[in-house]
Amino acid sequence: MTHVVLLGDSVFDNAAYVGGGADVLTHVRRRAPGGWRATLLAVDGSVVEGVHGQLERVPADATHLVVSAGGNDALNSAHILQERAGSTAEVLLRLADVAERFEAGYGRMLSAALRTGKPTAACTVYYPRFPDALAQRLAVTALTVFNDAIIRIAFAAGVPLLDLRLVCDETADYANPIEPSEAGGAKIADRIIRLVSAHNFGHRRTEVFV
Repeated sequence: MTHVVLLGDSVFDNAAYVGGGADVLTHVRRRAPGGWRATLLAVDGSVVEGVHGQLERVPADATHLVVSAGGNDALNSAHILQERAGSTAEVLLRLADVAERFEAGYGRMLSAALRTGKPTAACTVYYPRFPDALAQRLAVTALTVFNDAIIRIAFAAGVPLLDLRLVCDETADYANPIEPSEAGGAKIADRIIRLVSAHNFGHRRTEVFV
């Protein structure tokens, strides 16, 4: 029996944002093949470090882990976009410091997930949908360093990658600028099912799903 466990943040734990509609977990359960199970351990507001606690609660009969984390780490670092700087180099160095800390933390988290012995998949951080064009451009640009870290760590570990930037690509996919709507959750659920069904985890080879 396939038992998928969803770890991370509100990309999966989005029930509070769908107005009583179906959240990601409900979509996975409705759309998955017969005999599948799905468990939600992701917690709205969690950062990468918080996934370690979630991993401690992974059921023994889990067969696959899917992790979507990093968006809140990016939000917690957003203040650097408002800080004064004397040069472009200074801005880039601040981003580099943030990226290095994030990459180290993400690497530790993914290693911990793999130590469970459960086949594991990672997700990129999707782009927000800010109504202000400048805020949107800044956010998308800043997220580059976070997604680069996630992608490189996933490639190094040989785990499949769900690129949510290409999944949630319409305004209707968002309940607010940073949370998935019921429609967005349905798309995410479909891709999770496709990834778990199609990827050969035994090959330890990264494959990108969109």
